[in-house]
Amino acid sequence: MNIILVGPPGAGKGTQAKRMIDRLGVPQISTGDMFRAAVKDGTPMGIKAKEYMDKGALVPDDVVIGVVEERFSKDDCKKGFILDGFPRTYDQAKALDGLMQKMNSSMDHVVVIEVPDDDLVGRLTGRRTCRACNYMHHIKFDPPEKDGVCDKCGGELYQRDDDQEDTIRQRLKTYHEQTSVLIDYYSDKGIVRKVDGAVSMEQVQTAIKEAIGA
Repeated sequence: MNIILVGPPGAGKGTQAKRMIDRLGVPQISTGDMFRAAVKDGTPMGIKAKEYMDKGALVPDDVVIGVVEERFSKDDCKKGFILDGFPRTYDQAKALDGLMQKMNSSMDHVVVIEVPDDDLVGRLTGRRTCRACNYMHHIKFDPPEKDGVCDKCGGELYQRDDDQEDTIRQRLKTYHEQTSVLIDYYSDKGIVRKVDGAVSMEQVQTAIKEAIGA
C-alpha cells in the first residue's frame, strides 16, 4: 500500500506514522531521511544532492525525484511505503506520478490529518525542551513535576524559537499554501482521505484505519 501522509506541524503525524508502519509493515520515508541515506551511501543521486546541500541551496526537483526513485528500489519498499514531507509542490506531485507509472504502480491514499490552526498553536507553544537531554515536556499535556526542570535528567527546560507563536503561525501559513494545491490535485484523483486530528490519538488512529481500509 502506497500512502502520502499530510498534516501541519503539531498534527501528530509522527505518532500516527509510527502506528501505521507497525501495523502495515511498510517504511515511513521522509525527504530528510532519504537525503541523509543517499548521501551516506554515496549513491549517484546522493552525491548530486550533497553538492547543493553543501552550498545551502535547494535541491532541484529532478535530483529529489532521483533520490526518491533510489529509495523505492530498496527491499523494504516492496510492500509499499508512507511518504512524509514529499511531494511538497505540484511539480513534484506530477513527477511522482511519472515515477510511479515507471514502476507500474500508483498512490493508493493521501491521508490528510486536519487540525484547526489555533489548536496547533496551543499544542506547539506549550512545548518545553530540556537543554541537557532534549526530552520534551508540555505545560498542559505533560507538565514537569517541578516548573522549568526536566523530569528525566533534571536539566533546564526552555521554549525553542520554532515553538514561538509568530514562528508557528508562519510555518502554518507556508503549510497551507503548499498543501492546498496538492490536496486539490489528489482530490481530483479521488484518493484524498481527510481525518479529524483534533481528537485523541486513538481516535485519529481508528479514523485512519477506516479511511484506508487497513
